[in-house]
Order: sequence, then structure tokens, then C-alpha cells
Amino acid sequence: MKYTYYGQSCFLLEADGVKFLFDPFITPNPLAKHIDIKTIEADYILVSHGHGDHVADLVALAQQTKAKVIGMVEVMAWAAKQGVTNIHEMNFGKHKFDFGTLRMVWATHSSSNPDGSYGGNPAGYVLETAGKVIYFAGDTSLNADMSLLADLYKLDYAILPIGGNYTMDVDDALVATKLINCDKVIGVHYNTFPVIEINTEEAVAKFQRENKQLLLPAIGDTIEL
Repeated sequence: MKYTYYGQSCFLLEADGVKFLFDPFITPNPLAKHIDIKTIEADYILVSHGHGDHVADLVALAQQTKAKVIGMVEVMAWAAKQGVTNIHEMNFGKHKFDFGTLRMVWATHSSSNPDGSYGGNPAGYVLETAGKVIYFAGDTSLNADMSLLADLYKLDYAILPIGGNYTMDVDDALVATKLINCDKVIGVHYNTFPVIEINTEEAVAKFQRENKQLLLPAIGDTIEL
């Protein structure tokens, strides 16, 4: 499985030839100005919630890639109004797709669409595909519901927000690893704006001191999972 980071909470997972793009926010991000979204391919686009820093490029990339867009009912209703037609609505359920199984899970945050309309509840996902189980927390604070994931899954990787202010910070993410029983973390939702800037070396060291791994690939870089 390959992971490519595009900044903020946007990344691409590729497994068995299937490409999953999450929370497409690239062109408004000055840190990702070297990324040409016209080169991005996707079979599925997964959306955690309706905030602009997660859906800014959703419509353009959905139309470009013809990918199936997956997200909360209210966010998908907004996307449909923008002309997106290949949609799969979810609402904290589990569904079997051709690639495997996807579960939408709880996130503690807020959600509104770019036009100000109600975005439903924010969410995260557990993706089971190609023999791996990946948890993407979306935008969330630390919460006790995460412990349910340790009962339901043996997670290979957790993709967690670490910037603080709007979401968990590094220390909270460390606690989350214990709740979900996963020691391999990829950090997202940091350094895009001043209020979520972190010391990346210090963050990696905190994880290392607890015998855990925090991966922070540069924007545009691809790593093997």
C-alpha cells in the first residue's frame, strides 16, 4: 500500500491498483503550490466533513477523475448541487464495496458546507482493503469512543490530526494510540495555518520515547505502508 501526502488532511492511498483520495484541499494551500491537481487520479474520494479545508478541490477532482465520492449525507447533498453525480452517501454505518469494507466512524468536531448549509456530523473512516486496516480519524478531538476501534479491529496504521486548536494535538494523539491500540501513526492537519503549527522534530521524538512511530512525509512525498 502506498500513501501520498498532499497537505493538511489530504492524502492518497493506493492499494491493489485502487486509488483512494481523502479530503481534497490542495489548490488553496500555499504549502502545496507545487502539486498539480490535474495529475491526480482517483477511483474513490472520501470526505470526512464539509469544511473548506477538506472539500475545496472536491468538485474539480470528482469531475476530473470520475471517482465515486463517499461522505456524510448532507455533504453529499451539497456536492450533488455542485454537479457531482457519482455519489455514495453514508452515516456512521459499514458497507462492503468492491475494494473491501468501509466503516464511517464518529468524530468530535463540527461540519458545515462551503455555502454555509448544514454539513451533518463530522466523521472518520476505517478502511479494510488489500489485507490492511487503516483508520483515518478526520478532524476530531480525543474522545473515549475511539476505544471501540481496538475491540473491532487490529489497525495497521492510524492517520490522526496532530495540529491542535481545532483537533487533537501531538500529546492527545499519543493518548489516542493507546485507546485504538495502534502504534503506527501518520500525522495530518498540522502546519497549514499558524494556529496549528507544530515542532515536527519534537513530535516525532515524543512518539519515539513511547516506542511508537509518527510518520510525517513532506507534501508530495509517497511512502510505503
